[in-house]
Amino acid sequence: MIGKTLKPTDSSFQGAPAQQRNNPKKLLQPAAARKTSACAVSTSALPQTSFRAGGSALLKMALSSVRKARECWRFIRALHKGPAATPATPQVSEHTQLSWVLTCMVRLPRLQHLHQWKAKAAKQKHDGTVGLLTYPVLQAADILCYKSTHVPVGEDQVQHMELVQDLARSFNQKYGEFFPLPKSILTSMKKVKSLRDPSAKMSKSDPDKLATVQITDSPEEIVQKFRKAVTDFTSEVTYEPESRAGVSNMVAIHAAVSGLSVEEVVRSSAGMDTARYKLLVADAVIEKFAPIRREIEKLKMDKDHLRKVLLVGSEKAKELASPVFEEVRKLVGIL
Repeated sequence: MIGKTLKPTDSSFQGAPAQQRNNPKKLLQPAAARKTSACAVSTSALPQTSFRAGGSALLKMALSSVRKARECWRFIRALHKGPAATPATPQVSEHTQLSWVLTCMVRLPRLQHLHQWKAKAAKQKHDGTVGLLTYPVLQAADILCYKSTHVPVGEDQVQHMELVQDLARSFNQKYGEFFPLPKSILTSMKKVKSLRDPSAKMSKSDPDKLATVQITDSPEEIVQKFRKAVTDFTSEVTYEPESRAGVSNMVAIHAAVSGLSVEEVVRSSAGMDTARYKLLVADAVIEKFAPIRREIEKLKMDKDHLRKVLLVGSEKAKELASPVFEEVRKLVGIL
């Protein structure tokens, strides 16, 4: 409410005591200050007739108000001071600031045509949020804030990378050559499919917990998920993504965690039925994840080390991102 012009018709003005109505500036004080000054009543300023009628009770009320005002003021000071034991952790705010600049350079239909937005919005019955819609722009800011030239991504992120390139190109056309046009680096395992719906990608946000394998899953959980993975009624291991998506997904996962080619995996699994093969893939995944899970458990026990890693990492990231965004601010004209 700072800067609001109070008029005699305002409800806040009408509800004020007569002394404050004669001095409107007093109403513009911070609420805590007004409460403190109002509560800190001097007994000498109270009408003497009140003390004669029931001075003892009124004095107690006044002293109680003073104590409450002091407690309120201590609380406000504590909020400003903050907990002394908590170390300040640098945050890389440049990501969100650059994201806003880039959001102002992209049109709504461009974001609405991204396949991930359409797919997720459809799953949410067209109740997708603005955050979900503009998330690819935040991804672009994460990349461009460091003037990245190459970005390792999955096949499902290629369209988002095209948006990053378009945004960099638009910025350069308007403000001069500044951002490089980053290129996608695709791995051999371009996309991991859902264990429950092999036509869709595996996603950590999938509501079906059996659809996604987490690195932190226990061996028992991994076995259960692969045992219930969707395949088909043909009891043979082949790689035919168009006609046998479920079994082909098992083969692709097996190849990725074992380091073998798809052809080698299929040859080594000759004569094995799909039920046994799914358990074989589960064992290969467990073996691959085992050392990673052990390291995760070890790190979780040393929270001080994790905090230090986060602190050092955010400091390094800020050192790189800050000068880039400062240049963006100058180019765009943000004061």
